[in-house]
Amino acid sequence: MNSRRQFLKTIGIAGSAIAAASVSRVAMAALPEPVLQNKPDTMPPLIPDSGRPYNPVVTLNGWTLPWRMNNGVKEFHLVAEPVVREMAPGMKAHLWGYNGQSPGPTIEVVEGDRLRIFVTNKLPEHTSIHWHGQRLPNGMDGVTGLTQPAIRPGRTFVYEFVARRPGTFMYHPHADEMTQMAMGMMGFWVTHPKSKHPLIDEVHRDFCFLLNAYDVDPGSYTPKIMTMLDFNLWSWNSRIFPGIDSFNVSLNDKVRIRMGNLTMTNHPIHLHGHEFVVTGTDGGPVPKNARWAEVTTDVAVGQMRQIEFVADEEGDWAIHCHKSHHTMNAMGHDVPTMIGVDHRSVVKKITNLIPDYMVMGERGMADMAEMQMPIPDNTIPMMTGEGPFGSVEMGGMFSVVKVRKNQKPGDYSNPGWFKHSPGTVAFEHTGIMAEPARFQSETGQSMPLKQQTNTGIEFEIRKPSGHSGH
Repeated sequence: MNSRRQFLKTIGIAGSAIAAASVSRVAMAALPEPVLQNKPDTMPPLIPDSGRPYNPVVTLNGWTLPWRMNNGVKEFHLVAEPVVREMAPGMKAHLWGYNGQSPGPTIEVVEGDRLRIFVTNKLPEHTSIHWHGQRLPNGMDGVTGLTQPAIRPGRTFVYEFVARRPGTFMYHPHADEMTQMAMGMMGFWVTHPKSKHPLIDEVHRDFCFLLNAYDVDPGSYTPKIMTMLDFNLWSWNSRIFPGIDSFNVSLNDKVRIRMGNLTMTNHPIHLHGHEFVVTGTDGGPVPKNARWAEVTTDVAVGQMRQIEFVADEEGDWAIHCHKSHHTMNAMGHDVPTMIGVDHRSVVKKITNLIPDYMVMGERGMADMAEMQMPIPDNTIPMMTGEGPFGSVEMGGMFSVVKVRKNQKPGDYSNPGWFKHSPGTVAFEHTGIMAEPARFQSETGQSMPLKQQTNTGIEFEIRKPSGHSGH
């Protein structure tokens, strides 16, 4: 059995995070075999088969990276590479990620675990990995040029540290960040407590996902990497509605949802039908006397939020970003407001030239979700999704928490649409409507404008030419 020093010598690695001279067959033979995934489905939680036990998370439209145990060390292998990500049925994006997907696989460990993470670079440029929120040796922090050399294409680095505190974290490059994060290089990290923790409750369902955004022109595949704020695809784990899976839970389940924000703006995440409390951040668990009930929590740039609630109301409950344009798909930002404009005379002339022309926006934008307007290849409508009562008219950062009492124990498959009890659905009133009461204003302005009066003062104007006038 090799010692740690002999093991590192065998694969040609020494120091904090120093690249092997090349990824030779001998060196690769000593690495954990990389596990790849290219399906966009939410994979079942990975039940640990070695190391300390824990209650695994469910990565929304993602998966957890397997590991191997080597002399008491938990070893992972991440491969940074170009990937193709299906963002929604009918639309794919050419991104950069890890192990076949963007975001990369979730890494799950337990407090106190000794970790060894191999990172192989198959990108066309150098990279690194920063372990966001971790307490670790400075030389393992992953900042190119500051704490380590860059990982050149074709090279493999090793990061080693102990998972010192439980919590919700993420990983991402600290090399050419504007490009690499805009291209989707990021992943989730969860450190579970090693024993019962006074501030970390046990839950039945534990979900996680990253908030990310892209600027992909309709009909194209590659994001614009220099976009600062005007993104047109707001996504959870690089998926957009209707491509985001639902959160399936049983009635009265204790539910935890972990979110990390790697976009360039904040996201107020809103849950319908329930209240929750923020129980943790990337700084650790929130003390219980500092928690309060919310239905919306703002996740700022570079932050993690961990919310918990009891799913005690049956139904299909929306969960979404409360910035309205973040629940829309690819759109133009320079479209004028046409509400109330009568297009009829113009439409007749335009359709003679363009038979497929359709009027947009004269009654609002809901028609966008209902009209079957021709769109470019590799894109989806701005508002889409079909529910049991018609068009949902959503996109982007939107999904559904499905709470059911008839779920079989351990079965968290999609239960389909909720069947409402008689008399519990809003309906159209068809009777006679009484004239609505009109209320009189109680008060006026607190500071009325001063009325302008004609003072009768006459001014004489002298022009530069010397002429004067009245």
